Amino acid sequence: MTVYEKAKEFLSKYPMTIAWRLKKHAAIVERHLNPGEVVEYVFVGQKNREIYNFWSTAVIALTNERLLIGRDRVVYGYFFDSITPDLFNDLKIRSGLLWGSVDIDTVKEFITISNLDKKCLPEVETKISAFMIEKKKEYKTKTKNENN
Repeated sequence: MTVYEKAKEFLSKYPMTIAWRLKKHAAIVERHLNPGEVVEYVFVGQKNREIYNFWSTAVIALTNERLLIGRDRVVYGYFFDSITPDLFNDLKIRSGLLWGSVDIDTVKEFITISNLDKKCLPEVETKISAFMIEKKKEYKTKTKNENN
């Protein structure tokens, strides 16, 4: 299943989420996949903190290696973010009257994905948290074995 198909599936499951031009944004994520990297989970939303700004749609993909965020610009170019587990600090979920948001705190920046259907928040939190916890455990075990 492609990133675009997974994004469409998420949007059909959580229709209150605000997202546009999924095919273009998904193509950015697919362009930056490493060889052997597998997309495990995809969700969509607005990459901004303003609840009424609907023009920053992003496709967020959780792979077996990292978290990827792709946004195609309307005129030319694109934006792409990659968050590896070693740079991930914390995750905060916010639920409002109509929508919710996910705040991803990394070593270098703070990323907010907003205008998410409130019903998807537990699923998104579980997927990201479980992945990051598992990868950080693997990293600690690997580091400990290398030091012995």
